[in-house]
Formats: sequence, C-alpha cells, structure tokens
Amino acid sequence: MWPGPRNLITDVRGLLVGNASDPRLKSGVSVVLPEVPAVASVAIHGGAPGTREIALLEPEQTVSHVDALVLSGGSAFGLDAAAGVQSRLAEMGRGYAVGPVRVPIVPAAILFDLLNGSALETEPDAQWNASAPYRDLGRAACETAAHDFALGSIGAGTGATTANLKGGLGSASTILANGATIGALVAVNALGRVTIGDGPHFWASPFEQDAEFGALGLPHPLPGDAMAVRTKADTLKSGANTTIAVIATDVTLTKSEAKRLAVMAHDGMARAIWPAHTPFDGDLVFALSTGHRQLESPAELVMLGAAAASTLARAIARGVYEAEASEADRVPTWAERFGDD
Repeated sequence: MWPGPRNLITDVRGLLVGNASDPRLKSGVSVVLPEVPAVASVAIHGGAPGTREIALLEPEQTVSHVDALVLSGGSAFGLDAAAGVQSRLAEMGRGYAVGPVRVPIVPAAILFDLLNGSALETEPDAQWNASAPYRDLGRAACETAAHDFALGSIGAGTGATTANLKGGLGSASTILANGATIGALVAVNALGRVTIGDGPHFWASPFEQDAEFGALGLPHPLPGDAMAVRTKADTLKSGANTTIAVIATDVTLTKSEAKRLAVMAHDGMARAIWPAHTPFDGDLVFALSTGHRQLESPAELVMLGAAAASTLARAIARGVYEAEASEADRVPTWAERFGDD
C-alpha cells in the first residue's frame, strides 16, 4: 500500500473538500462534497457526540445516499454549518427531488472548540447575538470545495487542541495493491494525546509514509511515562474534546458495508490517540463510497478496513504535525514544542 498522489482524501475519485475558518473565533468548518450523491454510514464510539441527520445513515434506514458531509467546530452551534451547506447545494440543483423541490442530505458532526484562547474568551463583546457564524462558514466552505486543500489550523481543525499540543485538520490516502483507494479527513480535538509521553514521537508512527509527519519513528526504548493517561482534564481543565473523521473509498459499498468500514476505521483513532473513545469525546467516523470500482470479493472489505484504520491514524498525526500557532493559544503547536529537537 502507498499514498495517493496528493496524500489527501481527494485522491478518492469523485470527492472535493472545502474549508472555511474564522481566525478570531479560532473555529471553522470542513465539507466533504461528492461530485454525485454517495453511499454513506457512520460509527460513533465516543461518549459525547454532537450530530445532525445521523439516524438516516444506519443500514436499515431508507435514505441511500448523501450530498455532503460536514465537520465543524463550535460545539452545538456548529450544527448550523450543515444548513449553510444545504442551502448552497439546493441553489446548485443538488438534493433529493420532491416535485420541484430539492432537499440536499447533509449529515454533520461537531467538536467543542469554544475555550481555546479565542475571542470568545479574551474579548467580552465577542459573543454573537442574533446568530452564530457557522451557517455562513458552512456555505463558504462549500463554495471553496476543490481537490487540493491545506492541513493543520484550517476548517474544522482551526481551533482544535489535544491535551498537550494544538490539534488540526489532517488528511491522508492509501492506494491498495488492486488499485482501490482509501482516504481520510479528520479534525483532531482529542481529550488525550497523539504523541508518546513528553516526547515528539507520534503513536501513529508505525503507519507513517514518506516522512509525512517527521519520520521520527517510535522511541526506543519506550519512555517510562508512555502509558500514563494524561488528558485535558489535567492540562487545560477543560472538556473541549472530540475527534471527528470521514473515511472514503472509490469502491462500491452498500450501507451495511460502509457501516463496517466506519467501525474498522475507528481502530485508527485507537492507534493514534491515547486514550481514545472516552466518555468525554464524541469520537465519530463517517464512511463514504463514491462507487467507481466494484468490490472484488468479501475479503477485499477486510483490506479496505485495515487500510482505513492505518490511513486515519496517519491523518490524525498529520493534522497535529501541520498545526500553526496563533495569538493566545492555550497549548503549543508540535513545531513550537519539538521543531528544533
């Protein structure tokens, strides 16, 4: 297995990604936009999720395809981002046809980034009044959708943090030996850490490709504090958590198969974040199929799931590795803390 040409989720044929950010609020929105409606499902393994239009993604439900998927900051306010995406898609003629009306299907998930040194904390008059900005951010993200996009402090990763470092928006891709492609997009805002102990090494290091997050490998020997459970409860005294992701493939999947792919992809979170899937994270993975290749055999789904997990682990590390510093950050970036080591 090797990375795709962009090493982004958009190496999956038929996908675009758009991002919009509000630097003052240290928050933003990311949109995964299939060029035509795509099969999707979801697996939620965290204890504190925030979502929109999720029940319809279960295999037994009637709706078979979605028009976009949204990852947003802003806690529950961020759910408005999907409405902005939905209105823009309707203008574009996208969505489920009901007579002359088009109803775009836009599931969404949010993370909590309201206490990260943003204007909401540092400027008493910064609170929004009539409405939060996320509907407009969702619309803006939809309008920027493209094959190429930046990583780190952008989109839904703008204000993300981990227990010891800034989080961020990460992405990666994998091409399997049979030509199938898997891609991941993730906003890393974990309760725990993605690095080992107090050092620069990433838990995802065994899966790294082409020095995409520093080529440090695993420390040898592992430090004595490697297994210590250190979270935002210790460092930031905050419950500002949740890692949300999209896994996509060009292989044709049913909703049941997409559900299984999302479940297997969660192993990537467990490989990259310590601890993961806590009662205070809303850890969630969407799975999306653009349907450009046929599933060759049931055994291929096993390979797709394994690749989804490793690709998500890599994307998580990349999101933290690429984060950029901004004013009043409550934790350093990886580059600030370890860049000169």
